[in-house]
Formats: sequence, C-alpha cells, structure tokens
Amino acid sequence: MIEHFDVIVVGAGLSGISAGYHLQHNTPRKSYVILEGRASIGGTWDLFRYPGIRSDSDMYTLGYRFKPWREAKAIADGPSILKYVRDTAAEYGIDRKIRYRHMVKRARWSTADARWMVEAEQGESRDIVRYTCNFLFMCSGYYDYDSGYAPAFADQDKFAGLIIHPQHWPEDLDYAGKRIVVIGSGATAVTLVPELARKAGHVVMLQRSPTYVVSRPAEDAFANRLRRRLPARLAYAMTRWRNVLLGMHFFRLARKYPDRVKAEILRLAQKELGADYDVATHFNPRYNPWDQRLCLVPDSDLFASLNAGDASVVTDQIDRFTPGGILLRSGKELAADIIVTATGLKMLFLAGLEVSVDGQRIDFPATLTYKGMMYSDVPNLASAFGYTNASWTLKCDLTCEYVCRLLNHMDRHGFAACTPRLKNAEVDVEPWLDFTSGYVQRALHALPRQGTKVPWKMHQNYARDLIALRFGRVDDGVMEFSRVAARQEEEAALLS
Repeated sequence: MIEHFDVIVVGAGLSGISAGYHLQHNTPRKSYVILEGRASIGGTWDLFRYPGIRSDSDMYTLGYRFKPWREAKAIADGPSILKYVRDTAAEYGIDRKIRYRHMVKRARWSTADARWMVEAEQGESRDIVRYTCNFLFMCSGYYDYDSGYAPAFADQDKFAGLIIHPQHWPEDLDYAGKRIVVIGSGATAVTLVPELARKAGHVVMLQRSPTYVVSRPAEDAFANRLRRRLPARLAYAMTRWRNVLLGMHFFRLARKYPDRVKAEILRLAQKELGADYDVATHFNPRYNPWDQRLCLVPDSDLFASLNAGDASVVTDQIDRFTPGGILLRSGKELAADIIVTATGLKMLFLAGLEVSVDGQRIDFPATLTYKGMMYSDVPNLASAFGYTNASWTLKCDLTCEYVCRLLNHMDRHGFAACTPRLKNAEVDVEPWLDFTSGYVQRALHALPRQGTKVPWKMHQNYARDLIALRFGRVDDGVMEFSRVAARQEEEAALLS
C-alpha cells in the first residue's frame, strides 16, 4: 500500500523543521511527512563536527521567527544550534512527523491525478519505498552531504601524515602539539584555525587568495539588554529587525561604495593585527565586498591567534605535496603532521532529485526560478533556499509562509495544481546566483536560471521579499492554476 500525504517535505534540517511548523500552523488540515535521508535531525548542524563549528550569521536572524533565541551568545556554536533545531521540533511535535533513513531519489508528476509519486531508498538495504503527495517541498539544503569539494593536489598520496576534509572530521582526533596546515580562506578555515590553535603546536592557514574577515562580538549586548527588560518574543523580534536592517544597510553600502567599504574593512584588520602586519597581502581580496560572503570571526578570535603566534597566514599557491608537508610555488615548504582541506562544498541542486512531469524528465538548468522557490513549468513543487547576503533562515521562513498561502488559495478555489508559466513574457536570463564564490561558479551549469523581471528575479532583499511573499497576490497572472482532469470533465458536462 502506498501512503498518501497532502505535502511531503524532504529534509529535517533548519528549513525542514520550519516547513513543518508553518504547515501545522497555517494549514492545520493538511497531512504531511518529513523524509530525511540521514539517521538524525539537524541537517548541516548534525553533519558537521569539526572543531569550532559555528554559525557565520547571528542567531537572531538565523533563528526562526516563531522561536526566540534565548542564549547569551548571538554567534552560536554548532551544538547549540543543533539543540535549538531539535528543541523546536520537539516543542511543536514536528519530530513525530520525521521518517529517517529515507533518501528521496525520484519524483514523478501526473497531471491526470494532480499528484507526485515520490520514491525513496530506505535504510542500509536501500529498499525502494513509494509515497504520493499533492505538493512536494524540498528542504534538502544546497550541497552534497556525501562529499565536499576536494581538488586533486600533485603528489597528495606521498604525504606521510593525515589529510582531512572538514565535512568528514574524524571523531576523537588528537591534534595536540601537531603541526597543522589548513588549506582555504573561507568560513570553515577561519573557524577552524583559532580553535585548532588552542591545542596544536602551530596552525598555518594556507590561502591562494584572501577573503574579507570582519570581527563581531559573540554576544549581542543590545539583545541581552532587551531580553532583561522585555518579554522574550518582543525582545527577539526587535533584535531580529534591528539586525536585518543593519545587514541590509551594510550590503547596500558595499554595493554602492565598494572602495570605501573595502578600505574600512582593511583598516579594522590592520588595527586588530598591528601596524607591522602585512594586511595588504593576507587580508586584501581581489574582489569587492559582498561579491562573496564576508567571513565573520567572533570576538576577534582569528586575529588573537595570529597575534599570539599560535597561527599564521601564508598566501601562496601549492606546487605539490611532499612526505613532510606542502611545497609552495614560491619554493617554501610548509611542514605538517595534519593537512586540512577546507576547500569548500559541492553544490547539489534539490539533493540530486530526478524529477519528471508526465513522463518528461525536467532539465532544471533550462528552467527559470519563480519567486526564488518554484520553477517554470514544474507544478506543485517548491524548494527552500536562503540568502547569500544574509541569514539562510530569513528567506526560508518566508518561503514556508508563501507555500502555505499557495496551498490555502488552491483549497479555497478548488484547484489541484499550480504551475509557474513563462507564457509569452519577454524575460532576459541571468545566472541563478550573482556570486563569485568558487562553490557557486563550479555549479552554475547545473542550476536553474533567473530572469530580469519579477517574479522571475531574485532580489536577495529580505524587506522586498517579505512584502511580495507575505502580502503579494498569489494569483499574479504568472501562476497557472488548474483542477484535476476528471473534475474538469465533470464540470464541463454539467455546463453543457
């Protein structure tokens, strides 16, 4: 027997738990299930276990709108975020809707039935299980959970020590007193280096090119003062909006005055590291601020490690690995016992899901994204994808709200399917993400595209999206609504 649900949510991470809450709160009559490929809740925050794992966004915006963050630290560590996600799921009974070890592989849409047939591989035996649903909501994140990006380095097999990718950090690794080279300069690298430096002999952050690094207090003094004086929900909402607006303001400044913003970021780095430090070499990227995400370091921890001499930054290129470390293009050799390849993620759109509509497989790179969540000519399917210039959850919460508005609209009017249609609209095409980060550029060929006009344009702007998704028309002339074919025939017969 094939089970049927009104909505199937794929993924029990930050986005999937948000979807569960919104479905229960806004569409209480809808049945739903969450299919999770792994054996536990939490997604990213359960998968990554490397030392120092933390958010690079404040928890007043990374947290859910409906669930106040009550801890003192705004820049939270991974275990605290995982606890927050799990506590949310338990508080609202969402955890009872999750089916673990269900790796969703295929989804086939039937227009005649207005249903998806969803296939998943269950457990270690990978037995095929099937479900049907009216609406499919993908909350599976944006990267490959099985493997990170690991470029091949010359003579890598000759290195006598241990090579680790942060996505697969070994449990109970003893690195005390070890010489460690961390390859990379992104969020993972700047998180790892100061944490490893607490026990390691010395840590080198080896980067091909620098990243903008900005320090921020781990605790939000404004938020903590408000929480002492106001009810938790009100204090949380006020802090959330303050941080959203500050983030938007800084992003606009970076876009409008990139040279001035860049100069200020470098000035702050120089102030942290002292007048003699070569900031121009090691913290001066070739791109403008917010062409890629800025790296956030709480309480200047990276700068403190560099100042203490426990860590150092080397800006160079790798020639090859040696038995004792890494030989650089400059001729210098870095000695290492452990090499950490913090070289990034591999994006995997919709968790690699194979999607077909009436027997025709969907080529997502040939589609346009609608309101940043649905796809041209693909009915009753949405995905949660966060912002590149702000907290992930801000956009995901809005997406969940909109999906519920869409489902309620269809119920009120007796519709069974909704499909974004380009029709005869003249829309120029752009890449899905206007971001120069390596993990994005490597994946652009496999991603959908966006248009230059609303609703095909993604604005990366929370205030604008809030107005459009929370208050804008659902029946906007672009979304095509339809009934089940059999029902349409019955209605036509009654009218004739």
